[in-house]
Amino acid sequence: MTVASDVPPLRLSNAEPAAEPAAEANDATETSPPLPTRIRPRRHPGRWATAAAALLLLAWVLRSVLSNRAFQWGVVARYFSSAGVLDGLVLTLWLTAVVTGLGFALGAVIAALRISANPVLRGLAWGYLWVFRATPVLVQLLLWYNIGLLYPTLSIGVPFGPTLASVSTVNLLGGTATAVIGLTLHEAAYAAEVVRGGLLAVDAGQHEAAAALGLGRLRTLRRIVLPQAMRSIVPAAGNMLIGTLKSTSIVSVLAVVDLLYSVQIVYNRTYQVIPLLLVAAIWYLVVTSVLTVGQFFLERRVGRSSR
Repeated sequence: MTVASDVPPLRLSNAEPAAEPAAEANDATETSPPLPTRIRPRRHPGRWATAAAALLLLAWVLRSVLSNRAFQWGVVARYFSSAGVLDGLVLTLWLTAVVTGLGFALGAVIAALRISANPVLRGLAWGYLWVFRATPVLVQLLLWYNIGLLYPTLSIGVPFGPTLASVSTVNLLGGTATAVIGLTLHEAAYAAEVVRGGLLAVDAGQHEAAAALGLGRLRTLRRIVLPQAMRSIVPAAGNMLIGTLKSTSIVSVLAVVDLLYSVQIVYNRTYQVIPLLLVAAIWYLVVTSVLTVGQFFLERRVGRSSR
């Protein structure tokens, strides 16, 4: 007697279909996006320690300056806006403007001679730069102030011919005139190199392209070269202007009543040397800060216009 079973017969099958879900899981893992990585900024404890030490040192210096009675801040406030000091400040600003303007005008001419194709003109320009850059400005001012010892009179006439007019050198060259001449000639030597560097910074292809368009040399210089050269000239010119402002203090040795000499007159009478020198120093800081801000905006404007 045969007993029928409800259990279906066993069948042997390959194990590969059982591995398919694992393979699909691996594929899903590989194609899933990576988990976002949290980026933490690197800590710099040394920077904070250095900043704290610098602030502590600054606070100590300020406390020392403000609490030291020898500075006599009341005297500084009294003479800061006095008539004599303001007159000296006006003369200092006038000297700075005149010397900078004349110096850059003469420096542009010397720069043109330096890049000239004429070897004689290049040699003369190089000699000028060598003389006025190799000697201190104070020595130059003293030489110009005592030029009357070499040439008692200055004459105008035909070379190797008759004299048409003459004037005493001492009467012609006073302290202010000597300061303008000496500082201008000294300034021109450095301004020439600034202008020459700016012109040489413009690619030679710009000149060739302008020549191909039929532009003349002056028009090429005015419309193409100078706008690009100003990007290099303006920062250096701004630094030179600030340097000229501070260099005007040297004219006090010629008894020119500039800002420094005006405070010297006061402290020679009152013997309050430190507070009067602080008055001059603060005024120099104020004017220099104004010039620095103006230079910053001028550089931004020149940079935008030359793009």
